[in-house]
Amino acid sequence: MQGFCFLGLMFAGGLVFLAIVCGAIILILRMVKGGLSPENRDEKNEEARMIQEIYQGLSRMEQRVDALETILMERRKKEV
Repeated sequence: MQGFCFLGLMFAGGLVFLAIVCGAIILILRMVKGGLSPENRDEKNEEARMIQEIYQGLSRMEQRVDALETILMERRKKEV
């Protein structure tokens, strides 16, 4: 059971890391390719907002996985 919890935490952490890396790469490519013209600012703001929402969602998922792990550990202690 601990292996399953550990696997879940690793998956959630990996998703958060992947979202941050992908977002950074996208922003860097956009800055190099398009510069910071007024037309691109709106697009960049929208992309930044979307990346922030993804990061926040993944952070909430990580908190839920942590809570689930705590619940499972408490049940295991009661069984023993």
